[in-house]
Amino acid sequence: MKKALIIGVLGQDGAYLAQFLLSKGYHVVGTSRKEGGSHANLETLGGVEDMEIIRMNPSSCEDIKSVLRRSQPDEIYNLAGQTSVGRSFEDPIETFQSIAGNTLLLLVAVRSELPQARIFQAGSGEVFGETPVAATESTSYRPVSPYSVAKVAAQSFVKVYREAYGLHASTGILFNHESPLRPHRFVTSKIVSTAVRIAQGSNETLHLGKIDLYRDWGWAPDYVEAMWQMLQKEIPDDYVIATGEEHSIQDFVVLTFEKLGLDWKNHVQCDRSLFRPSDIQHSCGNPAKAKKELGWEATHKFNQIIAMLVEKELNKN
Repeated sequence: MKKALIIGVLGQDGAYLAQFLLSKGYHVVGTSRKEGGSHANLETLGGVEDMEIIRMNPSSCEDIKSVLRRSQPDEIYNLAGQTSVGRSFEDPIETFQSIAGNTLLLLVAVRSELPQARIFQAGSGEVFGETPVAATESTSYRPVSPYSVAKVAAQSFVKVYREAYGLHASTGILFNHESPLRPHRFVTSKIVSTAVRIAQGSNETLHLGKIDLYRDWGWAPDYVEAMWQMLQKEIPDDYVIATGEEHSIQDFVVLTFEKLGLDWKNHVQCDRSLFRPSDIQHSCGNPAKAKKELGWEATHKFNQIIAMLVEKELNKN
């Protein structure tokens, strides 16, 4: 039985990855920064009783080493860290430490305690900045937020430890990927949950920042499968994980309200106070390498994703 360690198991991706690995017959150990962290995502998906959750401080190299010695994983998935681009402008230091600093600590600990383990690092399409043409693995990095700077640094550390010390370490350069587990601070969840409340009789207005921004939106359960596939390759590498299609936030809003029989123009207001200090107009990835080398491609596209999110939100109530 293979063993997997998921750092950041309580988040969206961690929960879906745990479910996926359990279905593959893995023994799964997940980490939480503090005792008693919310297991809501795992409980929603089911299977939490089939895995072990232990406390680990990802900012402590000794704590990481202790967990590695205890769990002896074959595969390590590093999904932890601050996940909000907007919040990274408010707290850039914490963002950089939780993403780049903690990734370096993990690599140091693995090299010391378990160098044969395979490592997946959750990267981000935000590293490319503007993508007038869909980004590939060779596209230059042009980060425009503290979050994306931290992701560039983390991916660079992975590459250094892979090439200098021979660690089997790969980065998935993940573009936006959604699910019903997204917290409401993410714009897709905010749009869907507010639209459903309005459809059910709420008189509220949906306040959004810029809606003319274009993103490459995928389905989170598809993306965790790509994470696993990377670690099945004998040679580690970095891969863009994306749908290859981009749609605007306005497109997302229009379709969401249409599925509820509403005209979005009657319920949405753009709010300049929600604008970020800087933002990316177009963000899209080219997943050709992942399709060729991993056999992976996104199976859920934009319209289907919105339909599933709306249906799930309606069924909550």
